[in-house]
Amino acid sequence: MSEELQELGSHIATAIDADIRGWRVEYGELTIDVRADRIVQVMQFLRDDPLAKFLVMIDLTGVDFPGRAKRFDVVYHLLSMHNNTRIRVKAQVAEDETIPTITDVFPCADWFEREAFDMYGIVFSGHPDLRRILTDYGFEGYPLRKDFPLTGHVEVRYDDEQKRVVYEPVKLVQEFRNFDYLSPWEGAKYVLPGDEKAEAEKE
Repeated sequence: MSEELQELGSHIATAIDADIRGWRVEYGELTIDVRADRIVQVMQFLRDDPLAKFLVMIDLTGVDFPGRAKRFDVVYHLLSMHNNTRIRVKAQVAEDETIPTITDVFPCADWFEREAFDMYGIVFSGHPDLRRILTDYGFEGYPLRKDFPLTGHVEVRYDDEQKRVVYEPVKLVQEFRNFDYLSPWEGAKYVLPGDEKAEAEKE
């Protein structure tokens, strides 16, 4: 299989050399790094080329590298059932850049791209309906970015007096969480089992 992947990688690199930055075989899978602005042409080639025949898009996601100039990797996974082969396609995108949508090549990318936009803030230019898909209306920030606070910015609760769901800023009693497996993250406001013994010893 490794030899076959090497041959396929060499074939792809030769055919679309100007569109890719490099390729390698890792973990039993072919990975190619492509120019973000050429992602549509690369996907069309991988789908239509008779030696590739990657007709199925399995997944699309983002990966966050906050310290890098081009902060995000947009990662695509394709499957060739004809060749029983998978390929991983990566494109680097900066926080203020966009990457073209591939919904014209693989219509199933629609919701995957919306999810990447919702979770990472990656903008897919030309997408027919690019809006949040998992978070609520008015949600602030992008939850899968590594600099997003673990607590989030707001908390949601049902208010009995107003008879509706209300949003409030997150309030934490303590700066860091105590993982004693008994108290909640907000800090215990009650005597924990065993504390009375410690008080007795002080007396």
